[in-house]
Amino acid sequence: MLEPVKDATGAAFWQYAARGELRVQACADCGELRFPPRPCCPHCQSFEAEWRQVSGHGRIWSWVVPHPPLLPDYAALAPYNVIVVELAEAPRIRLVGNLVSAAGAALDSFDPGRIRIGARVQVVFSDGLPQWVPA
Repeated sequence: MLEPVKDATGAAFWQYAARGELRVQACADCGELRFPPRPCCPHCQSFEAEWRQVSGHGRIWSWVVPHPPLLPDYAALAPYNVIVVELAEAPRIRLVGNLVSAAGAALDSFDPGRIRIGARVQVVFSDGLPQWVPA
């Protein structure tokens, strides 16, 4: 399994994900939610931040099936999908992941022919990685 790169600014995202929580960074001064994590709020330029739990509900904003698989560790799972999910409570935040048939299912468990832009999804976690299932 590939491991995400965990820099100091985004490490908390992965710590929460390992506990099965989807959290995004928020400005502690103006409240603006932001992702990816960064030291400064792009809205008010504050350096104060906190991590807020979000519902994990969203909709598919975009998707792709890589041909050929770009990462050799995933070649045996091809074809698999990569989706971009727009969060329900923060439409400007979009997260990348895979649409799977159920929590813990393989990356190739969801037929790419059934993926639709705008379809509602819910986050699930597998080995500390956020994935998505149909809502």
